[in-house]
Amino acid sequence: MSRLAPAYIHAMTKQALIQPEIRHDDITVAVQRTGTSTVPIAAWGAITSMALCVAVLIASEFLPVSLLSPIATDLGVTEGHAGQAISISGVFAVLTSVFVAGLTRRLDRRLVLASFSLILVISGTIVTFAPTYLVLMIGRALLGIAIGGFWSMSTSIVMRLVPEDSVPKGLAMLNAGNAIAATIAAPLGSLLGSYIGWRGAFFAVVPLALLALVWQWMSLPSLPPRRSKGSSSVFRLLLRPPVAIGMASIMLLFMGQFALFTYLRPFLETVTAVSISTLSLLLLLMGLAGVVGTTIVSRLLQKRLFVILAAIPLIMAVIAVALIAFGSSSTITAALLIGWGLFSTAAPVGWGTWLSRTMADDAEAGGGLQVAIIQLAITLGASIGGVLFDGYGWWTTFLFSAALLVGSFFFAIAAWRLSTRR
Repeated sequence: MSRLAPAYIHAMTKQALIQPEIRHDDITVAVQRTGTSTVPIAAWGAITSMALCVAVLIASEFLPVSLLSPIATDLGVTEGHAGQAISISGVFAVLTSVFVAGLTRRLDRRLVLASFSLILVISGTIVTFAPTYLVLMIGRALLGIAIGGFWSMSTSIVMRLVPEDSVPKGLAMLNAGNAIAATIAAPLGSLLGSYIGWRGAFFAVVPLALLALVWQWMSLPSLPPRRSKGSSSVFRLLLRPPVAIGMASIMLLFMGQFALFTYLRPFLETVTAVSISTLSLLLLLMGLAGVVGTTIVSRLLQKRLFVILAAIPLIMAVIAVALIAFGSSSTITAALLIGWGLFSTAAPVGWGTWLSRTMADDAEAGGGLQVAIIQLAITLGASIGGVLFDGYGWWTTFLFSAALLVGSFFFAIAAWRLSTRR
């Protein structure tokens, strides 16, 4: 065997250099060579279509933020009831992310992803034409199913489309769509609502969702299901110490992030005393900084994964404390918020890369567990932060955020040490 190996490798290398195509999951695709990796050109088109779908999902999730009043008036409910349209999508996203790997384990992943994109189209259509509050909530529940299912599958699909060293870049593309949508959803919803009404604003995302669906179906190769080890329950993964410690860091990171981020507007209006136009500009700059952050981080993750995972929450904690100290200065606050956007949006890219390495043998279940924990963390962070904000003052919310982020830093260090020992 040792005598044949050099000749075999030489022959295979020669064949690969002559033949400009490879077989990828039973579909032949053209390839380009980058360094030592062979990357399917078609794969980047598929990932771009997924990034578009992510942008539409996030935009749809946050559209009600700026449209609660007209929704409540039109459907004859209070603004508090209209606000539940946001929370119900989160609840169904958690439930879907927990069970999706087990329920779809025998289906082609291309079909599964397309199904969630189709549910997104159906959801937007139902919400647009909802005659009653109940129908509206059904449409928003379907959106939650699409969000939980799509996000749960995204990391494992990116892992199957590109080589390991290109996974961070693929995840960065998805999170760039996330950052852009999260930034423009609320102001765009307000603008569209003033011209074409809240129903028109919701319907505006339907053609984009349909485009994402068609693009995915045309660009994604067949992705047959892979056998997973053990039970289909995602919670079994928590029995692995590296996974449990990493998920604890993720939990505290997103709790800390959204404990602060959710209450930025009242902070900026009352403490920093900025105008509405300046507030919108700051949010836009945060989103653009997030796009830059995902691009930079994706290039560093190959060799500096745990350094980045530990550094991000620590830097965000420092920013949270600095906002307490210098929140009255609009210039310093603007600089701090740009830094917040730069690091907070890059965090999911880092933890997605961690998932692809730590749970490479069961990435779908790992993705479902990660999405469930993130959605739960967002809900808990926003809820507890709101109680502190109303009861004890805005600075207690920001201090609570900083404490959680420091906790995330320590758990990331623990995950780093455990990884080194292993």
